[in-house]
Parts: sequence; C-alpha cells; structure tokens
Amino acid sequence: MISARGLRKSFGDFEAVRGIDVEVSRGESFGFLGPNGAGKSSTMRMVAAVSPVSGGELRILGLDPATDGPAIRSRLGVCPQEDTLDNELNVFDNLYIYGRYFGLGKAEVRARCEELLEFVQLADKRGAKVEDLSGGMKRRLTIARSLVSSPDLLLLDEPTTGLDPQARHVLWDQLFRLKQAGVTLVLTTHYMDEAEQLCDRLVVMDKGLIVAEGSPLQLIREHSTREVAELRFPVGENEQGAEKVADLGRLEVLPDRVLVYSQDGEEVVAKAHERGLRPVAVLVRRSTLEDVFLALTGRTLVD
Repeated sequence: MISARGLRKSFGDFEAVRGIDVEVSRGESFGFLGPNGAGKSSTMRMVAAVSPVSGGELRILGLDPATDGPAIRSRLGVCPQEDTLDNELNVFDNLYIYGRYFGLGKAEVRARCEELLEFVQLADKRGAKVEDLSGGMKRRLTIARSLVSSPDLLLLDEPTTGLDPQARHVLWDQLFRLKQAGVTLVLTTHYMDEAEQLCDRLVVMDKGLIVAEGSPLQLIREHSTREVAELRFPVGENEQGAEKVADLGRLEVLPDRVLVYSQDGEEVVAKAHERGLRPVAVLVRRSTLEDVFLALTGRTLVD
C-alpha cells in the first residue's frame, strides 16, 4: 500500500524528513510516533499526495504521487488533525456533499451516508447542525466523511486529540472494526496507549529519522524491560535513594521519583527495603510504549 525508500522532505535549508524507509501492507494498521517536529506530519502529507517529495522514492497504492496524484487521492480517506466540517450544513449533508465530490451517484452516496451514520452512531443526529455536536461527535463525523468514498487507505492524523476517555474508546472500537473489515490504517498519535491498542506495527521518528520500528510488543522488548518499579522518596532524597538501587536495573532519576527498569519490579522493591530504604510511595507496573518513546526521544520538550 505504501513503499518509501530514502524519502526526504525539505523546506529551504531545513530538512524535515531525512531519508526514511517505510513499508505498509494491505489490511495493516501502521503508526507514526514522534515528538513535535519529528517529521510525522511532513511524511503524512507526502503519503496523502498533497506535498511533493524532495528526494528518494515514494509509491502509494503502486502509483507515483508526482504523476498520479489525482488517482491516488481518489482512493484515499483523510482524517485531518483539525476538524474541517462544513458548519453551514447539517450532519447528513456534510457526508452527502463530500461523497458527491468523489463523483458517486446520488442513490449510491445516500445509501453510503446512511450506512456511515449508523457505523459512527450518529443516525439520530442526521439533521443536527455541526456546531451543536460535541467534540467526540464531530470527530466521529470527520472519520465518517473520510470513509464516504470507501477508500483503500485511511490516513488519520491525531484522530482522538482533545477527546475525553469515553469518546476515545468509542473511536478506538470503530477504527478496530474498520481494520477487521480490511481497511488499511495509517495514523499519527501522541497517545502511547492508543498506539498500543490500534497499531500492528509502528515507527518512532525523531529529528526526521526513524529511530525504531516494530510491533508495540517488539519495541517494548527491545528498548525497555518487562517491569518498572517507581520509588518516590521524601523531598531531596531521590539521589541518595537512587545510589542504593543503582545495581538493580537501569535507572532514571526524575524530580519526583526514581524509576528502576528491571525484569522483576517486586524484587527491586524488596531489595530496596532490605537496604534500609523507605520510599513514601511505591508502584510496580509493566513497561509501556511510553517508556520506549521517552527512552528513544528523551524527556526534553522540543519547540
């Protein structure tokens, strides 16, 4: 579905994407993770055939976006980060008019709209104004609109940003159902739990390069440990506590706690107590994709 070799994107002297290789197979759910400025959005715009490639080779659905842009875009569904719904139209007409842009017949697009309203649970809002919808409803309508043309490839840029947990889980369920139906998904997200839930495979980007690739489980195994013990010490005692557990695993000393990455978090806690340490709070948890992400890209904010 997507094949990129040495893909680059430059804006003047600034190189946003610095030569990446990506392969996405049919029916796969593929994710791009990375901090702001990592090159995710620039890559997605090239994949969407709306931004020209600066270097390397890119094929979308077997086609060259430099010469076959319209043919590619006719087979894509795009859910942008910001909702671009038409506030002057009601919910149904937002879908209907958009379907007509793709050249679908009136009867066909009407049936498709009814089907999608049921799919995103907005059938009872078909006549409502867009401005009267909640944030979660608008997001579901945006996804429905991206599906009107029955695309072969669906691109989702931060699909659940700004939504409450209930709305996010409803969207996750709908995206999972799309994947089961054979739709190929490519998404960017800042939510690590979302990537773990939705992605078969993903890449972590940093400074325009791919720094890791694999399934969520593979990345956790390769770049973290099975468990993490979080030890919170009284104010000013983190450094002293960290010194006494330094041999128990990889350490990360934060202002409010010490993280010990190991295969057995409970063993770390037991040995800490044996050595006379009395943390004010203890948490043992499994390693997550967020641990991997922070290990690979750092905890420092990037402007």
